[in-house]
Amino acid sequence: MVRISILYPNNKGARFDISYYVETHMPMSIKLLGTHPGFKGVSVEHGLGGAVPGSEPTYIAMCHFLFASIEDFLAAFMPNAPVLQGDMPNYTDIEPVIQFNQVLIAQ
Repeated sequence: MVRISILYPNNKGARFDISYYVETHMPMSIKLLGTHPGFKGVSVEHGLGGAVPGSEPTYIAMCHFLFASIEDFLAAFMPNAPVLQGDMPNYTDIEPVIQFNQVLIAQ
């Protein structure tokens, strides 16, 4: 199984509308990608703080998709990329960091 992490750095002065992301963008993403047989799940997180009490979080938000394989993710995502990426200006001006990970332990 693979986890595709989409990380939004907490850049000073950047815009991120967490309500729009959670209430509009992610339901659309789940609707479009969730029908693929390789889709295993998704989670969304909102950064609250860093390791030092009172410090800012490194990432303002994170999305983690679980798929059976990278190929499954790409097969689900690529046909929908124009719609999903086209919606980004509605919630952020941040360039996300994307990372593909092999899941070794999950409970």
